[in-house]
Parts: sequence; structure tokens; C-alpha cells
Amino acid sequence: MADLHGVFPYLVSPIDPEGDIRTEVLGRLCDDLITSGVHGLTPLGSTGEFAYLNQAQRTAVVQTTIEAARGRVPVIAGVASTSTADAVAQAKAYQKLGADGILAILEAYFPISDAQVESYFRAIADAVDVPVVIYTNPQFQRSDLTLDVIERLAAHPRIGYIKDASTNTGRLLSIMNRCGDSIRVFSASAHIPVAVMLIGGVGWMAGPACIIPRQSVELYNLGKAKRWDEAMTLQRRLWRINEAFARFNLAACIKAGLEIQGYPVGDPVPPQTALTADQRKVVEAALRDVG
Repeated sequence: MADLHGVFPYLVSPIDPEGDIRTEVLGRLCDDLITSGVHGLTPLGSTGEFAYLNQAQRTAVVQTTIEAARGRVPVIAGVASTSTADAVAQAKAYQKLGADGILAILEAYFPISDAQVESYFRAIADAVDVPVVIYTNPQFQRSDLTLDVIERLAAHPRIGYIKDASTNTGRLLSIMNRCGDSIRVFSASAHIPVAVMLIGGVGWMAGPACIIPRQSVELYNLGKAKRWDEAMTLQRRLWRINEAFARFNLAACIKAGLEIQGYPVGDPVPPQTALTADQRKVVEAALRDVG
């Protein structure tokens, strides 16, 4: 299985008023992120507004990202559905397009049991021949992955990673203690990335890396080198971005930051709305602070 590690920005999905993906904008963003040193790209994560896109739009985002990456870094495509069959079909389609891995996300309308949660992720992993990152975000998901489910899924030959956005760093340590080397942990923006690396995390999958890629890579390199004092100094400075990200709509915040930096990514998909002028000033101030 491929060795995934480092900084994987959760890409935005640039969209025009007619609903078409702005492929040139997304392609330029991907190229600039790779030039900045990121270790991979993740289209259709939470910042990518997967819940608001139709299948044609999702496919365009994934295909554009793969074409822009040109094999320079792995592309881990987000798969999300309330239906196991649909999630499996997405995963197969993205692998066929050339995705190097799958970020598996569970959507649920009715509550479902642990066994049903497990079967959803297992079906996705059974359907592909690439690494699968399981994703859990109890703040937004109706059904979460318990430690027992995570431990069982970690035994699957293609499930080797988890991105946990629970905000509970103790839970991350519990996952590591239970699963050992069977599953490796990526930090989310809800956690302090350098702290996650200190306890054994392998990197950071999150939206803020779209707007501070160079600094995010520097933070990862400091953690990798175990230069913890320098890493924490940088982490404190970068935390302003995470604070802004946590206050406002996920995609709207990162899209505003990218617009400020010269990427015409457009507004969030309705019924979401763009940041207000005052909210945008918060993002501008945070970007100034981090340099």
C-alpha cells in the first residue's frame, strides 16, 4: 500500500454561477499547491462541498485534480453517500479516472448501527485496489465511527489511514494505541497538527492548507524533524487561520481566502452564502498575520 504522509489540502470546488466547475482555476490552484511542496491533494473533502454537488460536478472536480497533478503527488478523492451502492460506484469511477486513493465519508439520514457503519466502509474498501482513508467528523455526521469499528476496519488490507475531526486528541491516541501500525492518523483543522504529529500522526488533511500551503509544509517538516519548540512557535502563528476556519462556514472561509490571494473560485454553493464583509476582514487579517 502507498505510503501517505504530509500535507494534503482539502481542495475547494470552484464553481461559476451556472454550476460549471471552473477547471482552469482548480488546475492552477493544484499546480501552485504542488509547487508549494504539498504532499498530496484531496478533492471532495468537506471544504470541497461534496454534499452540495451533483455527480457530474464531483466527477469534474476529481478529473481536473488528477489531470493537474500529473502524477507528481497522490490524489485522494472523496467519496460520500447515504447509499452503499452509490459510494461503491463513486469509488470505482474515481479509481478508473486515476485517483491514487479514496477518502471514505459516511452520510446518514437515519441513525445506523455500528455493524451498518462498518459494512459501508468495508464495501468501499472491497471495491477498489487503492488505499482508503476513513473519515470521521462527529460534528457534522449523524453516525460516527466508534473505536471498536475503527479497530476492526484497520484489519482491512486497504484501510490504512484515518482522518479524525472529532476535536478530541485523546481519541486519536486511543486509536493509535488500539490499532498500532495498522492505521495511521491524519490531523484535521479541528486538532492542533503539531500536537497530533507529536503523538504519532503522519500529517494534516485540511482546508486551511489551501491558503497557507508553504507554511503548512514547513510545520510538517519541523514536526518530522522533531524540532518541537520551533514547530510550536510556527503553530501558534498559524492557529489564527484555524480559528477563523472554525468560526465561519468551512468552504466560504477558504474560498474567501483564495479569492483574496487571486484565485477566482466563486461563492459557496447555495444555500450556503459567501462571507460577509466583516467576516472576510477576519480572514484577511489572519492571512496577514501568518505571512
